[in-house]
Amino acid sequence: MSHPLTTVTVRVPGSTSNCGSGFDTLGLALQVHNRVTLGREDGEAPRPVSAPDGRAQAMVETTAASFFAAARIRPFGFSYQISGDVPPARGLGSSVTVIGGVLGGLNALSGVALSKHQLVAIATAIEGHPDNAAAGILGGFCVARCDASTGAYVDTMRVELPPELAFVATSPDVEMLTKESRGVLPATLSYFDAVKSINSATYLVAAMVSGEYERLRHAVNDYMHEPYRLPRIPGGRAAITAGVAAGAYTGWLSGSGSTVLCVAPLSVAQAVAAGMQAAFAEAGLTSTARVLAADNTGLVLE
Repeated sequence: MSHPLTTVTVRVPGSTSNCGSGFDTLGLALQVHNRVTLGREDGEAPRPVSAPDGRAQAMVETTAASFFAAARIRPFGFSYQISGDVPPARGLGSSVTVIGGVLGGLNALSGVALSKHQLVAIATAIEGHPDNAAAGILGGFCVARCDASTGAYVDTMRVELPPELAFVATSPDVEMLTKESRGVLPATLSYFDAVKSINSATYLVAAMVSGEYERLRHAVNDYMHEPYRLPRIPGGRAAITAGVAAGAYTGWLSGSGSTVLCVAPLSVAQAVAAGMQAAFAEAGLTSTARVLAADNTGLVLE
């Protein structure tokens, strides 16, 4: 095993997860990225290059420990620096950009050469679900599967998406931590709500795989998490409705929020963005709209 590299920069895309009813299963990588630079050092502890962020430091330490355990190698020290355009706590997979960046960087620095699917498995164990983990590391539109008994990651089916399909991600200036957002979910769902959600999720997957994106129009209807999470985001539901009225096919709550996302033909994406931002403004919130294409590459070493 060789490790000639002493420093490496890893680029990881942000992502939107759930895609409506595909709770903890569906993820889609987007062309908005973070970069994680790692430099090998003496010792065993990760060291931030700039002023430490408590949440990031804990995430980096957890990820490093998970990587070394999975790779079955002795831990080594490294410095790290995180930069990029994926906002934290907005439902765009920022945690996976850090986790994936550290995993990819340690994989390169150590010379272990774990596969991307092995890295997804480690990230899934850290995150507790595979949706963002698969999308951020593998790229494209991902349908991830975990073992029904153990919850361990098994595999991902992925589809590449064309640049003319736009994803308008509009983020109000409100943070939503996934851990807190999960706390509002009900312990049980009605049988018929579950059936309706399954119908919506499977139809969305079929449209993505077939490339018949116009069939997405009004096709996303979730009864598993959006009814409980969206009301906590002022203007969130109205922003999706406004995006669809401006020409989007459909829309959903991105991850646990606060970002809401509309899928649209690129030709109307700017109008969709304007409509979504106007809805948030009416609710008293400023917002940032990003017109994004899918990232079909996933994690890369730069």
